[in-house]
Amino acid sequence: MSTPHETQEAARQALGVLATQSVEDGLLALGSSPQGLSEAEAAERLARIGPNEVLAAPAAGAWRQFLKRLANPLNFLLLALALVSVFTGNVQSAVIIALMVLLSITLGWVQEHRSGQAAQALRALVHTTATVLRRGGVSVPQSASESGTQELPISQLVPGDVVHLSAGDLVPADVRVLSARDFFINESALTGESLPVEKHALVEARGVEVLALRNMGFMGTHVASGTATAVVVHTGERAVFGGIAQSMMEAEAPSSFALGLNRFTWLMLRFMAVMVPLVFLVNGLTKGDWLEALLFASAVAVGLTPEMLPMLVTMNLAKGALALSRKQVIVKRLDAIQNFGAMDVLCTDKTGTLTQDRIILEKYVDLDGQPSDQVLDFAYLNSYYQSGLKNQLDLAVLKYAEVHAKLHEEGLYQKIDEIPFDFQRRRMSVVVQRGEERLLICKGAVEEVFSVCREGDFGGQRVQLDDSHLPAIQAAARALNEDGFRVIALAYRPLTAATHTMSVADEADLILLGFMAFLDPPKESAQPALAALKRHGVAVKILTGDNEVVTRKVCQQVGLSVERVMLGHEVEPLSDRDLQEAVGGTQVFAKLSPTQKARVIAALRARGHVVGYMGDGINDGPALKAADVGISVDTAVDIAKESADIILLEKSLMVLDVGVREGRRVFANLLKYIRMGASSNFGNMFSVLGASAWLPFLPMAPIQVLTNNLLYDLSQSAIPTDRVDPEELRQPRRWEIGQIARFMFWMGPLSSVFDYVIFAVMFYGFGAQTPEQAALFHTGWFVESLLSQTLVIHVLRTARVPFAQSRASWPLTATTLGVCAAGVMLPYSPLAGALGLVALPWSYWPIVLTVLVAYLGLAHVLMRRVWRPAHGVVKRVALPPS
Repeated sequence: MSTPHETQEAARQALGVLATQSVEDGLLALGSSPQGLSEAEAAERLARIGPNEVLAAPAAGAWRQFLKRLANPLNFLLLALALVSVFTGNVQSAVIIALMVLLSITLGWVQEHRSGQAAQALRALVHTTATVLRRGGVSVPQSASESGTQELPISQLVPGDVVHLSAGDLVPADVRVLSARDFFINESALTGESLPVEKHALVEARGVEVLALRNMGFMGTHVASGTATAVVVHTGERAVFGGIAQSMMEAEAPSSFALGLNRFTWLMLRFMAVMVPLVFLVNGLTKGDWLEALLFASAVAVGLTPEMLPMLVTMNLAKGALALSRKQVIVKRLDAIQNFGAMDVLCTDKTGTLTQDRIILEKYVDLDGQPSDQVLDFAYLNSYYQSGLKNQLDLAVLKYAEVHAKLHEEGLYQKIDEIPFDFQRRRMSVVVQRGEERLLICKGAVEEVFSVCREGDFGGQRVQLDDSHLPAIQAAARALNEDGFRVIALAYRPLTAATHTMSVADEADLILLGFMAFLDPPKESAQPALAALKRHGVAVKILTGDNEVVTRKVCQQVGLSVERVMLGHEVEPLSDRDLQEAVGGTQVFAKLSPTQKARVIAALRARGHVVGYMGDGINDGPALKAADVGISVDTAVDIAKESADIILLEKSLMVLDVGVREGRRVFANLLKYIRMGASSNFGNMFSVLGASAWLPFLPMAPIQVLTNNLLYDLSQSAIPTDRVDPEELRQPRRWEIGQIARFMFWMGPLSSVFDYVIFAVMFYGFGAQTPEQAALFHTGWFVESLLSQTLVIHVLRTARVPFAQSRASWPLTATTLGVCAAGVMLPYSPLAGALGLVALPWSYWPIVLTVLVAYLGLAHVLMRRVWRPAHGVVKRVALPPS
């Protein structure tokens, strides 16, 4: 059985073969005829090949989404610890742990489920039909015309069907054009080419890239102007569009954020796998009570586990999603917010993302390159009076309403005749008259218009033209092309008032007047947005299906320097390793196919970059899926919105920079919890091991360990609301497990030093040396441990001077102070007996206060030395306003 990739490759080869065949041979190869298929033939093929549908990835049910969020190592560990707590009698602990896991999963599930529903609404498709020619049969509906045409749902089309296409139609399948008149297809969603592409029925040369074939139309594009008859070649998943959709259904590679979170989780698991059994063995061997040792070890395991991590991750990401929603940004996948902040390379399509995907007439110049109102006037008359649906170039000219008013003030023109456009001539003409003045006005491709010109109008001076003038004319047009313009030549000829039907023969002895230059302009927000991204350490690369010349111009307009360009045919033969070497120094990748875009992104990720991709077309689907964070825009096609993680509903691209900073803010707050939790847990293990080997009783009762852990976790629940120092937002943020481990191995022992000071004070100073005095020892360490762990967040949250240069948010300040107050009062409260706590002597409090001040001071010094800020050395700056 062939793979989807092999099927798609065979389909593309078949398109290439059909393109080189005549219309008659192509129909014969498809088993069809100019009159289409019979109903019986169509029914047989539909049963054999299947409906003309691109199967979307099946939407995961609510329970599958819920279970998917549950399936990570940390959640499994927490649930295992909850079971251990149940078997060892700590039901309260099991309930607390289970509630934390449930709350974390539910928060994330609700957010993503709502986003998924919004995305589903965005991509809902209307019922679409196609005009099909069938050779009679019993199933022809009554509405069918005498010629056998009928409107059928596009899902019922099969290879060999003959379809009629006209302006505004979707191209329902991959088709071979049989006949065409002024037929242009907008393929920007598939290829990135902003201008409509002319299609014809002529035979193509061998070896032409599939998407460049001019006698083929592709599923998912739409007709901009003209009419055509075409035969269906491929439907469903064999169509080019179907291949793109298939590639998007493949399993997503884990994102940078998910990989980093998993690495941290496994770091903590390996640490616990060593330390918890040691605690169990040391207490069992030194105390002789193995059941008590098991209870204590299980409580310590719970205390060591960063059980708040899943919930804080979700709360941080949900807060970021809420902040972005106020900026008109839909976050479909919560992880994408952090990837936004970690992103150091943004790859973007050109058309519709950097540009407006809207053609404008930028210049109208004479043959000397000077602005010419006469060129604009004649161009307006040509576009205004041509029959049929106006293409984008005509609409761009007709937006000059002041020209219409001026021409009418000078006297109304009347249309006399028209010579329509065709592919061979590549030009079209109208004949207009005002008073005794009658003009033939012709526009078209530069060389084709030049070929029928006898004179040239240079600054009002008529010059006889011959072949020697063509290089200069071509150079003038080429100069505009190199500025990113599409150039149309304009010529005219005065006519006599004699009436006769105009024909192609009348397009002769014209006067070449000048050029019209059209442009797809960049979005106004593109340049400041990309400049802001550059300031924040994000490199921008352009990946487009459009040509190199136009892309260079757009890059120049939005302030992107281009030193190296790679084209699709250069990317295709490279191995993955060679491509990884090439992508680093390349700023623009042009004429790329959808799969080539995805390859470039994979190569960048293989080099260690966190890659974002922004696109809005069908051809961007695989690239959006391949990136760490896929970003689409409000005008994107449905398949791009489906593939994206983040959708910008606002025209301004400045929200890109807002999203980057929000992602870094989310990650910075997450790292605060990780720094504190990892270092304090590591320190507690040193303290527990030493005290277990030294003391004749447990260092702390299991219920006290769990209560301490619960209060400590509550104090950190407000971390998502915390402020973030500006230097934390200046550069991309990503997981650095080595730095976290290094920080843990330095800060952990520091906290243990002060734990041992309290041990000595309680053991020698207050005589808590026997099992009968264990409650006093437990209470002293319980209070000091809770206060130090809770307050140290104010030090570990910033590399600045805490409280003076950087203050925590008021919710975080309130929760930490509230938990500290609860810890101080518990030994004197009615709950003291149930928790095994006793009142502490008043002489204890000055000692613990001194220990806390010394610990927090040394922690600040170590924090500045060990934790490398995101942007070099932290400078003294004024505290920003709240």
